[in-house]
Amino acid sequence: MLAHQQAVFRFAYLLLGDPDEAEDIAQETFLRAWKYLGRFDPSRPLRPWLLSIASNLASNRRRSASRYLAALTRAFRNESSSTTIEEKSTQHMEADALWQAVQTLDFTDQQIIYLRYFLELPVHETAQALNIAEGTVKSRLNRALEKLRQIIKQDFPLLSEGREA
Repeated sequence: MLAHQQAVFRFAYLLLGDPDEAEDIAQETFLRAWKYLGRFDPSRPLRPWLLSIASNLASNRRRSASRYLAALTRAFRNESSSTTIEEKSTQHMEADALWQAVQTLDFTDQQIIYLRYFLELPVHETAQALNIAEGTVKSRLNRALEKLRQIIKQDFPLLSEGREA
């Protein structure tokens, strides 16, 4: 289970936006996994099961605490040593704008984007983590990305400059 600790923490952090809360959720995830290990089907991958537990716990935390921040900048900080200060500044501004754009999506859309693009789970593991069919992952992802495109076009036009074909 330790091999999946970082993915569980990152997912919780993406869902909650707070490292302390994410750490709490990650710890609670592993406690619950240990408690309910007998329910786990060993013929299936462990990571989606753990992420499903983390998702449920984060959703409960978010609902009860009425707090939520997204954490997208980490995924967009692919900075190289040859990057100039101006380029880094632009990257940070774009990451912040993207962060804000994704925050405007509903929780379900955010989950699907985080799992597929920031944790880079394949479709089948995303489906297992959310306890939905693979086709549902694809359709939800398509709808979430279309909503995000519209939000960016309407409210964050600087993100789409030079990227439209």
